[in-house]
Amino acid sequence: MALPERYKKMGFKGFNKPKRTPGHSTKSHAVVAKEGDKIKLIRFGQKGVTGAGNKTDAKSKARRKSFKARHAKNIKKGKMSAAYWSYRTKW
Repeated sequence: MALPERYKKMGFKGFNKPKRTPGHSTKSHAVVAKEGDKIKLIRFGQKGVTGAGNKTDAKSKARRKSFKARHAKNIKKGKMSAAYWSYRTKW
């Protein structure tokens, strides 16, 4: 199944490939998630807030650990949840 035209017009290159959304008022990223036959546009990440990224200092490790603890149940839901993409992309 090919990417629907409406998502191509929005600038998405394919399924399960997150992209930044600088024009969106509240969310920092978006992805067209596909799992089986289901396709869903998911917007995620708070605009203006950086995740811990690849930093290895103690404060960043603590932030990453806290995020994972708060959202573990939602991350486990898989590709169709915003928490999964946020953890994968920003944390």
